[in-house]
Amino acid sequence: MYKYFPHTEEDLKAMLEKVGVRSLDDLYAQIPESIRYKDDYRIPSEMSELEVRQLFDSLGSQNHQLTCFAGYGVYDHYTPSVIPNLLSRSEFLTSYTPYQAEISQGTLHYIFEYQSMMAELTGMDISNASMYDGSTATAEAMMMAVAAGKKANRVLVSETLNADVRKVLDTYALHQGIELVTIAMEDGVTSRHNLEALLAEGGVAGVIVQQPNAYGIIEDFTGFADACHENKALLVINSIAADLALLKTPGEWGADIAVGDGQSLGIPMQFGGPYVGYMCCTEKLIRKMPGRIVGMTKDNRGQRAFVLTLQAREQHIRRQKATSNICSNQSLMALWVTVYMSLMGKQGLKEAAQLGYAGAHYMCDELLKSGRFSLAYDKPFFNEFLVKYDGDVDMLYQRMLDAGFLGGVRVKDGLLFAVTEKRTKEEIDNFVKIAAL
Repeated sequence: MYKYFPHTEEDLKAMLEKVGVRSLDDLYAQIPESIRYKDDYRIPSEMSELEVRQLFDSLGSQNHQLTCFAGYGVYDHYTPSVIPNLLSRSEFLTSYTPYQAEISQGTLHYIFEYQSMMAELTGMDISNASMYDGSTATAEAMMMAVAAGKKANRVLVSETLNADVRKVLDTYALHQGIELVTIAMEDGVTSRHNLEALLAEGGVAGVIVQQPNAYGIIEDFTGFADACHENKALLVINSIAADLALLKTPGEWGADIAVGDGQSLGIPMQFGGPYVGYMCCTEKLIRKMPGRIVGMTKDNRGQRAFVLTLQAREQHIRRQKATSNICSNQSLMALWVTVYMSLMGKQGLKEAAQLGYAGAHYMCDELLKSGRFSLAYDKPFFNEFLVKYDGDVDMLYQRMLDAGFLGGVRVKDGLLFAVTEKRTKEEIDNFVKIAAL
């Protein structure tokens, strides 16, 4: 037996006898020969530490690094080098849920700071202590609206919501008995007329819109909150977190719930995760909010202390009474964005957002000058815009890949380009030169 296998021959014999077979081969006898793997496993021989490092360096060198002009919910923002170094400390990296307040003050403290920063960024009263990602946070908001609406089970979803987020909503709605109804789009933005008509039909618990929307357009939600509240529905606004440094906040629009992804706050794209979802709401909805909330109090010596409060997760109360069963993460990524926002400060967040905005508008103007591109919707946009191409989109996309660019995301019959503070004028000019051929 190998030294790293804990079971002895006697252990194996006892276990096999317990399940009623004589050997390990008998245990797998029902697996057809036709699908059994019979070749040798391609496991390399033992290596020294130096050889292992050289192997992984050689594998890494095969990656083709692309300059990213893609977005659609995930963006190539700058990550200050101090963040991964701080988060790799063992007290952060190995921490789990801070159930024992007396030994988790550090974790509880940074979660409290995260909540404070997200509430200020969104203009809302309350923030919970982070969620898995923006899509599941939006699904939680949908279920939260239905729970608050009591007998109402219809949720209106704008056609301009990110299609990937909509798929997650569809999945959760299917098993929660929630009816999702699409609000039509007019010229790239949510139709106010269709929204009001659907609200008038009654039975609506919530309305979900996105800012900026899936096409990068900055929508005007004037009157949306009033229309929702007049019909006893909650307004949910999904936003890219970093954009709120410049844009009108969900709180200013009169939203009841603000959700979205915090990946734009310095988290690398890294093949789809881990990311962090945020959820903020008005104070009157705090008892409907899923996940954990950290509060500040005083201990028996009068010193400031942090504790989990209003705990309505399935770990704390009966599952059928819980506000949610899918919402929390272990807050490591919440710490990531907390450190990021602390380092950047209000002015830094604004400057990064302004650079992305300016770069996107410069790039859009240059593409339009080429005569090969046209805006899909002539609407104000932030750092992302949808264009139509006078030619073969697939060939254009491949040409950009060959030139070292991740050239946008194919949406409808066009390409959605995104620009962040990392993109230089030289990169944009080179991209336009290749794209306009």
